[in-house]
Amino acid sequence: LARLRAEFPEAELQRASFENWDAAMAALAGPVDLRGTVFQRMVWSYLRTIPPGETRSYSQVAAALGHPGAARAVARACASNRIAVGIPCHRVIASDGSLAGYRWGVERKRQLLTQESAAAAAEEQP
Repeated sequence: LARLRAEFPEAELQRASFENWDAAMAALAGPVDLRGTVFQRMVWSYLRTIPPGETRSYSQVAAALGHPGAARAVARACASNRIAVGIPCHRVIASDGSLAGYRWGVERKRQLLTQESAAAAAEEQP
């Protein structure tokens, strides 16, 4: 909490839980003021197009942006993301399918992906 307050001193912080997942995702679907390098902003904007419940590898993201050799730069952009699920870096995985790193911990990444997969599967049910 202290780190969030330091990084976002003007923000109004609120406790959230997975119980309000849909409301949280709807709130984050709007415009976001992305501040970073041109490449970071390209990566972050692209990540917001990956549907919940789906993943892409760092290499796939780099190729989609027209920089097929920039998988490590994509990983650095993800590591620089300070907005957590607002820019869904948790949807980016290693080429071998492993979860790789995540600024907020691999276990949290696993939880987010599990939550999104369950929600996506529930939406597909008639």
